[in-house]
Amino acid sequence: MSPTIFRQEGYHFFFFSREEPRMHVHIYCGNGEAKYWLEPAIDLAANYGLNGKELGDIERILGERKDEIIERWKQHHGTR
Repeated sequence: MSPTIFRQEGYHFFFFSREEPRMHVHIYCGNGEAKYWLEPAIDLAANYGLNGKELGDIERILGERKDEIIERWKQHHGTR
């Protein structure tokens, strides 16, 4: 199961339900995919094909919506 958190500017932000417990988010677009840690700070964990501009766009969106993403994580995975 991969619940969608939101879509913005052509990017799909989502979780995998049965993955590692450290808080993170996956982002997909037509050019590739990335994974970002959310704690202790937003940090790129993996990049599969996205360029610097795309990663910059994603990091800006993550910064703007981090609280929302963390709240959705807690709702989906349970509060830690």
